[in-house]
Amino acid sequence: MFKRFWLFFLLIMVLLPAMLFAHCQIPCGIYGDKTQIVLMQEHITTIEKSMKEIERLSSTEQINYNQLVRWVNNKDKHADAFTEIVTYYFLAQRIKIADPSDNESLVKYQKQLGLLHEMMVFAMKCKQTTNLENATKLSELLDKFVETYFTKEEIEHLKEHHE
Repeated sequence: MFKRFWLFFLLIMVLLPAMLFAHCQIPCGIYGDKTQIVLMQEHITTIEKSMKEIERLSSTEQINYNQLVRWVNNKDKHADAFTEIVTYYFLAQRIKIADPSDNESLVKYQKQLGLLHEMMVFAMKCKQTTNLENATKLSELLDKFVETYFTKEEIEHLKEHHE
């Protein structure tokens, strides 16, 4: 009896963390597409601010390396979080594989995949540099993705709640 308890306890300890963190990739039907877009926009804004602070701190006579490193880490963390939403939320869960016999569905699918891939590339470029053009391009790509993903009514609602 005592062995069964410990075996059960061990099994729960191994499986419980997997069950707790698996929520986002199970077909529960609870999605926050608009929330994810707002989060992605916030990550871009934070990346831009980080880039500006890195440039500002780098141009001072006495560089505060502690602050500089913190801003670099912050920029990288938000670029990674952006990429995580692209991969684990949109690519893995939300973008459905197109029916090859449905040309309209196939074109939309290819366009969305292309935009998501470009966003991943520019998020990586944001990590590699402090060039604000990369963050601007990331924002433009996100806007294009929103246009392919949501209806016009949903886009208006998103704009109303983000401003």
